[in-house]
Amino acid sequence: MKPIKVGLLGIGTVGSGTFNVLKRNQEEITRRAGRSIEIAMVADLNIERARELTNGEVEVVNDANLVVNNPDIDIVIELIGGYGIAKDLVLKAIANGKHVVTANKALLATHGNEIFKAAQEKGVMVAFEAAVAGGIPIIKALREGLTANRIQWIAGIINGTTNFILSEMRDKGLDFNTVLKQAQALGYAEADPTFDIEGVDAAHKATIMASIAYGIPMQFDKAYVEGITKLEASDIRYAEDLGYRIKLLGITKRTPEGIELRVHPTLIPEKRLIANVEGAMNAVLVQGDAVGATLYYGKGAGAEPTASAVIADLVDITRLATADPEHRVPHLAFQPAAISDLPILPMSEIVTSYYLRMHVEDKPGVLADVTRILADLSISIDAMLQKEPGEGETRTDIIILTHQTKEKNIIAAIEKIEALATVTGSVIKLRLEELS
Repeated sequence: MKPIKVGLLGIGTVGSGTFNVLKRNQEEITRRAGRSIEIAMVADLNIERARELTNGEVEVVNDANLVVNNPDIDIVIELIGGYGIAKDLVLKAIANGKHVVTANKALLATHGNEIFKAAQEKGVMVAFEAAVAGGIPIIKALREGLTANRIQWIAGIINGTTNFILSEMRDKGLDFNTVLKQAQALGYAEADPTFDIEGVDAAHKATIMASIAYGIPMQFDKAYVEGITKLEASDIRYAEDLGYRIKLLGITKRTPEGIELRVHPTLIPEKRLIANVEGAMNAVLVQGDAVGATLYYGKGAGAEPTASAVIADLVDITRLATADPEHRVPHLAFQPAAISDLPILPMSEIVTSYYLRMHVEDKPGVLADVTRILADLSISIDAMLQKEPGEGETRTDIIILTHQTKEKNIIAAIEKIEALATVTGSVIKLRLEELS
C-alpha cells in the first residue's frame, strides 16, 4: 500500500524527536498503522541544520508554504508554535485537503474554534495529543477512553517548569527567583519564562481539556490565570506544616451554574498522589461519574516524550484517513452540532476553600476580630496555625484554612481584615482543593 507522506514544519526539539522516533520504530509503527508513514519534506529556516538532522534523507526547504501546497503531502505536522504564521499555515493545509497534527496549545486555545470548523467543512482531521502534557495520552483518554462518563472535574499539573520550581522551593527552602535561575541554567525554563511562570501555558492546556471534557468551545479569554511569581517560601513551609503541598494547577469543574476554568497555585493534601508529583513531571487527575478518579502521569515535555504523542496522532490519522468523516471521533469529543453554550464562571463566583496568611500584632483580641469578620460573611474555619513571634518581636503570622466559600466572600473578608489596625500589610490568599 502507498505510504502516507508527511510534511514537517519546524525541526527543533520536538521535530527532531519525531523524525528520530519515527525512523527508529518504523517497523512497529507500520504494523500498527497498516501502512508506512514517511516524513517526505521538512520546512525550517535553518536549512543546513535541518539537513544535518535528517541526514539528507528528505527534501528540506525554508518556505513552509512549499510543504502545505505540495499535492503529494497527506499530513502536515505543525511544530512552529505561536499564533501568527502557524495559524496561516494550518488553515492553508486544511484548505488544501491535508490532515494536520500539531503540538501548538497556544494556537488551539485561542483559534481552535476556527481551525476545527475549517477542518470539519473540508472533511480532514486536526490531531493534537502533543498539545497537552507532552507524552501523556490525556487527550485520547478524555475524547475516547472516558466517553461513557460525565466528567465532573479535572485538575492537572501541566507545566513542568513551574512544578520543578515549586519542588525545589519546598525541598531546599529557596526563594522563587533563586530557583528560577537554576531552572534556566538546567534548561527547564526559557530565557523568557513568562508563559510558564505566569500560568499562561497551563491555561492554554486547561482550556483545551475543558472543551473536550464538557463539549464547549475553546474560551481561553475567559480563563482565570495566576502564576507562581508572587509565591513565598514561607507559605510553602506553612502549607506543609498543615499537611498540604502547593502546586500550580489547571482546574476545570462542571457546576450547576456553569464551568470553572482557572489556573493558580493551589494547596493539595499531601496524601493525594498528585501532591507528590515532583520535578518537571506532569500529572492530570480526572473525575468521572462512572469511573471515579483516574490519574495520568508522565513527562510533559521533551523531544521523544512529545514525539510519542505526535506519532500516535499520525497513526490515528493513517488508520482513519479513508473513513467517512461523519464516523471519526469529533475534534472536541462531542458532535459539532452538540457543542454546548455552558457559561464560563467569573472568578468571583467560584467555590473553593482558602489559605489565608496575615501578619498581626501579638496581643489579645486580634484573632477574635479576624474570626468575627469571617463569621459575618458566613466563612467557617477548618484549621488555624499561629506562629510564635521571634525573640524581641511584637508581630507574628496567623494562618487560617477555611471551608468552602465563594471567592467574592473571601475578597470582601480580606478587605475588612486588612483594614484592622492590628494587621500589617496584605493578607496572602491561596486556594485549596481537597481533590477527593
